[in-house]
Amino acid sequence: MRIIKETGGPETARVLDQAWSAPETFALLPTKTSLTAEWVEQALGAIPLELQSGHFCLFTSGTTGDPKMVVGERRRSEKLACVLHAVQDSEPVKETIGTLPLSYCFAFVNQWLWSRVSQRKMIHTHGLGRPDLLLDVLAQAQQAMLCLVGAQVPTLMEHCAGRCFPGIIRIHFAGGRFPQERLLDLARVFPSAEIFNNYGCAEAMPRLTIRRAGEAEVATNIGRPIPGVELATDDSFALVFRSSYRAVAQLENGVFRRITEEEWVPTGDLGHRLPTGDWELQGRANEVFKRYGEKIAIPQILTMVNRQWRGSALLYRETDAMGEEGVVLVLSPGPTESHVRALLQAFRKEQPRSHWPLRIESVAAIPTLPNGKPDGKALRQSPGLQVHWRQRI
Repeated sequence: MRIIKETGGPETARVLDQAWSAPETFALLPTKTSLTAEWVEQALGAIPLELQSGHFCLFTSGTTGDPKMVVGERRRSEKLACVLHAVQDSEPVKETIGTLPLSYCFAFVNQWLWSRVSQRKMIHTHGLGRPDLLLDVLAQAQQAMLCLVGAQVPTLMEHCAGRCFPGIIRIHFAGGRFPQERLLDLARVFPSAEIFNNYGCAEAMPRLTIRRAGEAEVATNIGRPIPGVELATDDSFALVFRSSYRAVAQLENGVFRRITEEEWVPTGDLGHRLPTGDWELQGRANEVFKRYGEKIAIPQILTMVNRQWRGSALLYRETDAMGEEGVVLVLSPGPTESHVRALLQAFRKEQPRSHWPLRIESVAAIPTLPNGKPDGKALRQSPGLQVHWRQRI
């Protein structure tokens, strides 16, 4: 089975194009990965003979943070690329600008595969690793699509200050919290762009729902399922799906298994259906918990924080001295005393004390994974971590 190691730039896209045209199933490995050669070899060795042609393998993290392999079928994914072209109103788009690794399922399908199926141009960049080069590409863009994760917005807005890029006509967000509070900033920088909130997971390969930014006022509204997708919740409000485009198999915790057409696949999120037909997220299963008997939902707290703070913000869970779970708020860059006071006033006004953070900390920059999402594990070990406020319990 062919293994493609992502190198970035057009070379990876060229190799992918060759591999997609060949019958043999291939695996795409991220540039930066904790996967060992032994783990990858064992994972690929578990793939049965009937899946060793016409498929592809991507790697992500499971619910425990351990590595996970998902196997997709090329025909299904090509159909999804066509559906996305329609529901995202992509016909006017002439090119797509890559800022995320292609080994990330969102970029792989929404950009690389879409550009192949739709016969559009893909422009490769180093993303926010080289913001000077990215801004040059954005300035030259003509009827272009941009795909981002919400965590990139504060840094992107900082580099784009005072500039405007009318050649971007579509911006898609996925893979994390939608930056609803920054829509006005994004509109100033990208005045011609329609902005979309896309939701899904690697098992969905990767799309489940979509909504235009202006169709809801809260980040947690993920819109409605795309054609070919069904959503439901179980008795615990865990969000599950069935999809015509989903992965056909996965390997997690050392166990390889096929995903059947009839089964409901967990997304890892909690949610519910609104009377409008839209779906709303309550958070990841590990982001909703009880503190002193009260339900804490990290996304709701983060929504309030983002109304007060224009930089990057992240919440992580920690157990306090009484043995109760709480959250720690981390800001970047470092806040002033007035910023901290404004946040504390907002907590006192809008949140019961059980929802207040145990501490307010800051780092120079919140570490990220290769796909642009915040890296919570690395955050706790970040050098230069400062404590600005601590709750007395």
